[in-house]
Order: sequence, then C-alpha cells, then structure tokens
Amino acid sequence: MAYVDHAFSITDEDIMVESSYTVNNKPPIKEIALAVALLVFGTLGIIIGILMAYNHVGGDRAHGLFFAILGAILFIPGFYYTRIAYYAYKGYKGFSFSNIPPV
Repeated sequence: MAYVDHAFSITDEDIMVESSYTVNNKPPIKEIALAVALLVFGTLGIIIGILMAYNHVGGDRAHGLFFAILGAILFIPGFYYTRIAYYAYKGYKGFSFSNIPPV
C-alpha cells in the first residue's frame, strides 16, 4: 500500500472562485500606434539601407549598412508588439492587450 500525505492536498474548500472580477481588455491606442510606427520606420530603414549599401547612395557602403542595422533595431520590437496587438484583437488564446507594456 502506498503512503499518501494528505497534509498538502487541495480540497474544494481551498479553491475560491470569484466571478465578480472583470478583465479590462481595451486596446491601448498609444502603445499600438508606437508599435506600428516602429514597424513602418524599421521596414523603411532596412529597405533604404540595403538600397544605399548596394548602390553607394549617400556615401560609402558603411552608411547603408548603418541605416539597415538601425532599421532592424526599430523593426524587431515593432513587429513583436504589433503581432501581439493583432493576435489580441483577433482573440487568439494566450494573447491579451495587457501583454503590451505601457508607454
């Protein structure tokens, strides 16, 4: 016979379910606008930087590479938070507008 320690078991009395709280899932407009702006400017920076590096526009290849890296730094958080906002808007499980940090 196996030994079962009942000192740490969970009973129905231990589980308290309250249905009176509400989840505020309003879309944060400023944060989403910032994420979309980062995504757009990051994409433009990458495209313009690649074109500058390839065609030597605006100086040598280093200027285009710098522009592309700066665009990538803007693109990554913009894409991440825009994706969270889109999935929260569509109602995917596990995504909420509360996952976007306030500005």
